[in-house]
Amino acid sequence: MIRLSGRFRSALIIGLQGIRSRKTRTLLSMVSLFLGVLAVVVVQAGASIAERALLADMELQRGIDGTKVMGMAPQPRVSEIIMDTVPGRDDAVAVVGVSAIIGEPGVRPVNPNASPFDEIGFYGMPMVCDATGNCREQTSAEAGPEGQAIEVRLTALTGDIRQFKPFRPESGQWLDFASVPMMAPRLVLNKEAAKGFERYRVPAEMRVPGASANVTPQLIGVVDDGDFSPRAYVRMDEMANWIPATKLVDPSMGEMNVLMTGNTPVEQVLTSKLKAINAEPYVELINSRKDQEKELALMRLIFLSMAGLVLLIGVAGILNVGLATVGERVEEFALRRAVGTPRALLAGIVLAETLITGLLTAALAIGVSAVGLKGVVMVAGNSEPFLQGVVFPWDAGVAGVIAGLVAGVLGGFVPAVRAAGIPIATVMRA
Repeated sequence: MIRLSGRFRSALIIGLQGIRSRKTRTLLSMVSLFLGVLAVVVVQAGASIAERALLADMELQRGIDGTKVMGMAPQPRVSEIIMDTVPGRDDAVAVVGVSAIIGEPGVRPVNPNASPFDEIGFYGMPMVCDATGNCREQTSAEAGPEGQAIEVRLTALTGDIRQFKPFRPESGQWLDFASVPMMAPRLVLNKEAAKGFERYRVPAEMRVPGASANVTPQLIGVVDDGDFSPRAYVRMDEMANWIPATKLVDPSMGEMNVLMTGNTPVEQVLTSKLKAINAEPYVELINSRKDQEKELALMRLIFLSMAGLVLLIGVAGILNVGLATVGERVEEFALRRAVGTPRALLAGIVLAETLITGLLTAALAIGVSAVGLKGVVMVAGNSEPFLQGVVFPWDAGVAGVIAGLVAGVLGGFVPAVRAAGIPIATVMRA
C-alpha cells in the first residue's frame, strides 16, 4: 500500500477542507477551466476519430497495414502463372480487372471507360489496344450507337479479398467462394456501380472482351469499396465458364495484382516464376499509418495549439480566483506560519486545492465528452460507417487529465508562492 508523506497528506486534507468551505469559488474556478479542458479532450478525441476515418478509407482502397501487394503487367503468360499458383490459398488473393459493358448489346455505354456517372468522360475517350500494347483512340463506328448500357470495372477474384480490404456491406450479400461456381456469374457492385443501375434501366446482359458469348449476370449485393468508379466483383472460376482465366487480360485498362499476407511463400514462388519469363513484378508493403504519420501529427498539433489557447484562458481564471482566495486567507496563513507550519506546506495547501479543482474539472469534461460522443454515434452511426463501433478513445481521457493537472499547477503556482511568502508579522497586525 502506498503511504503518503506527512506534509503531502496534510496539504491534501487541508486543501480538501478549503474546497468544501469555499464551494462557490471552487465552482467559479471549474467553470473558467472547464471549456479549456473540454477543448483539449474534444480535440484529442476528434483527432483520434479523424485518424481512424482516414485510415479506414485508405484500407478500402489500398489494403490493411501489413498487406503485401504484388503488381505486374497484364499479360497472358503472367495470368497463367498466377492462376497456377494463387487459387485455393487462404494467404493470397489474385485480382484481375478488365472492362465490361452491361446492357444492350452493340451500343456505346453511357459512361465510357467506366467513368463516374456524375462525371461522364472523366477518363477521356475509349482506347483500343492490340496484343503488343499499341493503343489508339476508338472511332465512333467501333464504339457503336448510343444506347442503354453502362461500363464497369469487372474485378475477378480467386478468393475473399475482404481479409485484405475490409469492404463495408451496403445491401445483399458478398461472394460465396465455398459454393459451386454458377454458369450465371454472381456480381457484387460497389456504390458507384449501384448508382448507375438505379439511374439507368439496362438489360442484364454483360459483354467482356474475349468471352465466348454474352453473359447474363446475377446482381447479389452492394459494397462500399472506396472507389469512385463503377466496379463489379465476380468469382474468377465463374467467369472461367465463359472466358479462360488466362485470357482475362485487358492490355488497355487492365489490372493484375496479388494481395498477400506478410509471411506467405506465394511471394517467393511467384517472383521466381515471373522472372523466368522476364516479367519483373513489384511488391509494395502497405503501411498507411506510417505514410500518413507526419500529416496526422501536424493536424493534431494544430488543433491542440488552438485548444491550448482556450486552456490558457481557463488557467488565467483559476489564477485570478486563487490570488483572490489567498488575499482573503492572509491571516490564516500567517497564523499557520506562527505556529510552525513550513512555507513549503503552505504552498502545498494552495497547490493541492488547484490540482484537485483541475482534476475534478478534467473528470467532468471527460464525462461530458464521452456522453456526447456516444450520442453522436447513436444519431449518425448508420450514415457514417467509420463511426460504427467507435468508443471514447483512452488517449483523449489521458490528455484531459494531463490538461487538468497542468492547469492546476500553472493556475496555482503564483498563489502558492504568495501564500508561502506571507510574513508571520501579518497575524500581529490583524
